[in-house]
Amino acid sequence: MSSHPNSSESPAEPEAQRSGLSRRKLFGAAGVTAAVVGAAGAGALAGRASAASTPNHLDTAVPFRGEHQAGIITEAQDRMHFATFDVTTNSRDDVIKMLADWTEMAERMTQGKEAFPNGSTGQNPYSPPSDTGEALGLPPSQLTLTIGFGPSFFLKDGVDRFGIADKKPDALVDLPKFPNEKIDPARSGGDIVVQACSNDPQVAVHAIRNLARIGFGTVAVRYSQLGFGRTSSTTRNQSTPRNLFGFKDGTANLRSDETEKLNNFVWVADGDGPSWLTGGSYLVARRIRMRIEQWDRTTLLEQERVIGRQKGTGAPMGLNEEFEELNFDLKNDKDEPLIDTLAHVRLASPQHLGGIEILRRGYNFTDGSDGFGHLDAGLFFIAFVRNPVTQFVPMQNAISRDDAMNEYVTPTSSAVFACPPGIPEGDTSTFWGSTLFD
Repeated sequence: MSSHPNSSESPAEPEAQRSGLSRRKLFGAAGVTAAVVGAAGAGALAGRASAASTPNHLDTAVPFRGEHQAGIITEAQDRMHFATFDVTTNSRDDVIKMLADWTEMAERMTQGKEAFPNGSTGQNPYSPPSDTGEALGLPPSQLTLTIGFGPSFFLKDGVDRFGIADKKPDALVDLPKFPNEKIDPARSGGDIVVQACSNDPQVAVHAIRNLARIGFGTVAVRYSQLGFGRTSSTTRNQSTPRNLFGFKDGTANLRSDETEKLNNFVWVADGDGPSWLTGGSYLVARRIRMRIEQWDRTTLLEQERVIGRQKGTGAPMGLNEEFEELNFDLKNDKDEPLIDTLAHVRLASPQHLGGIEILRRGYNFTDGSDGFGHLDAGLFFIAFVRNPVTQFVPMQNAISRDDAMNEYVTPTSSAVFACPPGIPEGDTSTFWGSTLFD
């Protein structure tokens, strides 16, 4: 095998281009994802820096190893590429090998390296490169890769393909059907999920693209979603972002420093289920399409009634500051509640749900327009929970029945996955999901 002249693993572009506003930051993923996103989506992805986000920290690498997987309580990045996969083989050994390869690749890519050493240009020029190259020279951009396993990974059509059906957690079940949803089965479920989050869309796209390429023959992409503009904050130094309705979103979200709440509501504890999931979490994903044009014709007063917060400040109705505690007893001069009885913030609040909380980590999306010229846009909702059956399902039941927002939104996809804990530092024998196959 001959060597290509450019055999260095160091970035091919000058160091000066790694800082500041890079060419890729300007153009985003518009070219790479043309087949996935329409003109509206590409424009939104093209280097849009959220006014609510902290500095992009493009040169920062997030540690891949730790007690928990990165990408859950990690400071929420501004871009996402979410992909689910169906396993196309019945070979246990092939799945194990792929997961081991994916783990090694993921650790490299999150540290700003190629998927394989010198994979873009430094190998045999007469063979396809082992790295697709679109992230060559780009900094890590706080890339995180988070993996999870769906119910069908353990048991599909009644068949235990990989001898792990007995390790399926009781809480890992498909979400029930809720009112006011039009779920597309082709964009729901999945055997495996990988969530790639980054502050540069091209870095996130590169990661999923290379995992999918190496997985060919073992897995096939079931569906994917690009997201821009985070719709929640996971640390206190992040200001609250806005969703496509123009309202601040995720004001009451859990934060990474709330250790007790994270233990209660996010991390799977010893005794909750099979030991392989202890220290992990469950990921719930819902693609929620917004009726943008209908919302845009709605008065400000009605918009604020539906949400239950002021559009400008994000403060609860009747109060002045965004982070003031919701007060459902406040009334106007007509003795009517200032926060409507069907307002979204009321029905989704811990006070209304018996103390239930979740960690939100969603993103805005635009996928062009439909055949009627309406924007196909909305919220790609992601939540991490300790138990989807006892946390997310009751919350969604309350919202889907009575929420005033239902007039303006329709969930179109649904999935739930079990995300294992992190890989310990210095452990060379553990890979994504390895304890499932012990």
